[in-house]
Amino acid sequence: MGIRLTTEAGTLAEMGLSIPVLILAVLLVVLAVILVLQILRIGKLEQKLKSFTKGRNVTSLENEIVGLFKDNRQLTKHASRSKKEIEEIRHRMLTHVSKVGIVKYDAFHQMGGQLSFALCMLDEEDNGFVLNSVQSADGCYSYIKEIIAGQSSIELGREEEQAFLRAMEAA
Repeated sequence: MGIRLTTEAGTLAEMGLSIPVLILAVLLVVLAVILVLQILRIGKLEQKLKSFTKGRNVTSLENEIVGLFKDNRQLTKHASRSKKEIEEIRHRMLTHVSKVGIVKYDAFHQMGGQLSFALCMLDEEDNGFVLNSVQSADGCYSYIKEIIAGQSSIELGREEEQAFLRAMEAA
């Protein structure tokens, strides 16, 4: 009632082979293939190692790696410091004038040369002022109106409104 393998030459037993021997032979072939593949991989790794260590010894490689770690730490500190400085600059920039609009005009249509002007200066949060300088034959008169969050509590004149809109467009 056993398994009987037959070939043209006869049974395996007649050829002097048993199933355990056949299994061991197949395993031997598989292991030989794996061994060859591993030898090829090791050869590639050795080539990479030789190119990496070309002209260097263990001590110089160790010193180079330690130097790289020191450089990395310094770069990390420098990047952190730079990030903080950039954040401080960005925060300060919010309160500095970054939007400007100006409109020149002739206030009384008699002097010519458009000597009067409306100047609007705003920060990033649309806070600032509109300065209106009116030139007349009698002198120069200046008026300032505060802008908070893009709004003026005092109604803006036509030229002041134009200067404000130009400043807002400058964003």
